[in-house]
Formats: sequence, structure tokens, C-alpha cells
Amino acid sequence: MIDILIVDDDIRVAEINTAHVARVAGFRAVAQAHSAAEALALLAERPVDLILLDHRLPDGNGLAVVRELRRLGHRTDVIMVTAARDVATVQASTRGGALPYLVKPFSFAGLRTKLEAYATLRRGLEGGGEAEQSEVDRMFDALSASTAPLLPKGHSPTTAELVRQVLLGEPGPLSAQEIAERAGMSRQTAQRYLKLLERAGRVRLSLRYGGTGRPEHRYAWAAGVRR
Repeated sequence: MIDILIVDDDIRVAEINTAHVARVAGFRAVAQAHSAAEALALLAERPVDLILLDHRLPDGNGLAVVRELRRLGHRTDVIMVTAARDVATVQASTRGGALPYLVKPFSFAGLRTKLEAYATLRRGLEGGGEAEQSEVDRMFDALSASTAPLLPKGHSPTTAELVRQVLLGEPGPLSAQEIAERAGMSRQTAQRYLKLLERAGRVRLSLRYGGTGRPEHRYAWAAGVRR
């Protein structure tokens, strides 16, 4: 079980996030804090595996909390929660430290994706042994991915996220039919979102030629894309 500390100055938001965490298998929210000082005090008493940390706090900001934790020797993992207007600050401050973040407001699906990616990465790192570069990249891509895809009006971020999860979970390219089956959607829907993601540069299209007929279109998440 992965223990999480929820840090948010809004008590209602902290309660919502706690409820969301409870719905993700393998995770539990063990405590809440509503200020930087309270978070540091709680962590001194009870270490946790992961902190879901709001960037804007009444007595400081989340990045300052992270710096203080590191100064004190805590290696607890952190997922930063930030409003859209804070993203540039968080990106600039974390570019060298691989600190992932969630953009407010985020859905349960977005949080679940981030937590599941974290669990996958954690298992991979704890397992020891050697891993292929592609596997390491895929784990970090999933954890670092933005939860706010840019889509035309009328398209669902949740559906786009399902397609992304399927692609990140496979070692090689897939056909639209294979993606549709894994994501539980129609082939037409999968193709529509794949075309959008390809035009955005997030999905890479390749062709597989058979003996006869038209080549099969196959799709993979573009290497190096973080969201």
C-alpha cells in the first residue's frame, strides 16, 4: 500500500482529493495538511511514500516545502498540484528535478493516471535488475504527462487519456483496432482521436506493409513527448 499525504489549503478540495485517492487501488490517503508548516510537522511524525502537494499555501509555496524536505533529508516523492497560471513557475523550478505536477482543476481520471504511473515507476525501480531504455522512458513519460490535453471543442479529454494510456502501456506500435479493443471504444472513435494526437505531434504514425493491399496504419506515443 502506498501512503499519501494530501496538502491543500482548501479543506473541501483536500477532502475531495482524499476521496479520489481512496478509489485508486494500492493507494491510501493517511493524512491531510492545510499549510506548509502543518505538512512539515506531520511528515516529521509520520513519513509517507508520496505527497500530493498544492503549490499555493497560506504560509509559502509547495516548492519551498520540497526544498525544506530535501534539506532535512526526506526523500519522499512529490506530485505538485498547481493552477494553470503557476505552470511556468513550476516547470522552471523543476526542470532539473523530474518533479511531476497536476494542473488544477483536474479530474479523478487525471489523478488516477498520475498515481498509476507513479506505482508502475515505483515497482520498476524497486524491482532491481536492468530495464530497457524504452521501458524507463515509458514509465517517466506516463508520470510526467500533463493531465490537460489540448483538444478541439466537442472532444473528451478522458477519451484522449484512454488512448494515451494504451499507447504508453505497449512496447511497440498498435493498429487503430488494437487500440480500440484495449481502450474499450469503437474503432472509429480511436481513429478520430489518433488523428488529433498525431497532428498535435504526440502520436507517431508508421506503416506496415503486407503482401497485398493497402499498408496498415500503426500508432505509437511519440518519443520524448511529456504530455
